[in-house]
Amino acid sequence: MTEPAIAELAATARPVHGGVADYDDLVARARDRRVVLIGEASHGTHDFYRERARLTRRLIEEAGFLAVAVEGDWPDVQRLHRYVTGRGSDASASEALRSFERFPTWMWRNTEVAEFADWLRAHNATRSAPDRVGCYGLDLYSLRASMEAVVEYLDRIDPREAARARLRSRASTTSGARGTRTRRRSLGHA
Repeated sequence: MTEPAIAELAATARPVHGGVADYDDLVARARDRRVVLIGEASHGTHDFYRERARLTRRLIEEAGFLAVAVEGDWPDVQRLHRYVTGRGSDASASEALRSFERFPTWMWRNTEVAEFADWLRAHNATRSAPDRVGCYGLDLYSLRASMEAVVEYLDRIDPREAARARLRSRASTTSGARGTRTRRRSLGHA
């Protein structure tokens, strides 16, 4: 690491002590942003998951963010999304997290994520449907499962579009998938 980079880190780094004011500066700086990305150096640490949940809660409550985007397969996170928005059939966050089978249990199926999901569900229960905070998966490691989930959805709402999607999904297995953009304010979790 270069000397200027070290100096910049020393000037901007803030210690976290577990106090209520730990993230005051970050939350204040995020208020006028559309996207906040929260990265991590290592997956699987209890402390990081706990602090990420603390910061995310504050960004939702105090800065008005409406989406939490995570490094997880879209279909798996969709089940969690339905749970936190009160539209799923799962009775608990632990149930809603059972879809996460691709990654080791500690990646998403852990106590801290389940507690955050329960908090988010309770938070959303006090809001009208359009103002509920959602969870969205950004990864398509299971591209085929993602395409199948889209076709299943379209089968229910628009069978003609489902037929078109089936044709396109066959073509995309060799040419890849196209990305999308969101206009909602979102939190990106790596």
